[in-house]
Amino acid sequence: MNPILNQNLFLVKEHIGMFKAANNYDIYDPATNQIIMNCRENNLGFFTKVFRFTDYKRMTPFDIEITTASGEKLISVKRGIAWFRSTVEVFDEKDRLVGTFKQKLLSIGGKFEILDQNERTAATLQGKWTGWDFKFNHENKQLAQVSKKWAGMGKEFFTSADNYVLKVEETVATDSPLRQLILAAVMCIDMVLKE
Repeated sequence: MNPILNQNLFLVKEHIGMFKAANNYDIYDPATNQIIMNCRENNLGFFTKVFRFTDYKRMTPFDIEITTASGEKLISVKRGIAWFRSTVEVFDEKDRLVGTFKQKLLSIGGKFEILDQNERTAATLQGKWTGWDFKFNHENKQLAQVSKKWAGMGKEFFTSADNYVLKVEETVATDSPLRQLILAAVMCIDMVLKE
C-alpha cells in the first residue's frame, strides 16, 4: 500500500461543472494545499452518460480510479447498476479485492456496512439526517469522519461541486486496508447518498 494513504487528514474537492456526467475529484493535503491524489471516472459508457442527466442518476454504474498526483494507481471503486441498494467493490493497486460496501435500506441519513475481503464487518459508515456529517465506527470506536466543507453560496448554488474533509483517527493502523476502504467510501457518499 502506498504510504500516501497513511496520512490522517485529506481535503477532497469535486471538479466544478454545470453539465457533467463524470465525477472527478482532487485530493489535497490540507497542510500544504498540494494535490496528492486524483479521482477520475474515465470509462463512462454512452448510456451511462445519458442516464446521469436523468432521475436515474443514482442508479447508474461507476468505475472510479484513485491515483497519486503522478498517476500511480492506488484504489479503484466500482459499482454496477443499483436497483434498490448499492453494493460497491473496492480494489487495490493490483486489482485485488480489498472489501465491499453494502448500502442499508431505509436508513435515516444514509448508512453503509463496510466489509473486508472476507465479508467480515470492518466498519459502519453512518450519516446524520440533519446535515452532511458521516462517521466510520467499529465496535463503538470512531475510526474516521467526513464532513462537507462549504465553498461559498455562489459556487455551490450554480454548480454541483462539493468539498469534503476526511479525518482518519490515529488509532487506524498505518498500512491497514481499512484506510483504503475509508478513502473509497468518501466517493460512495457523494455518488450514492448525496447525488
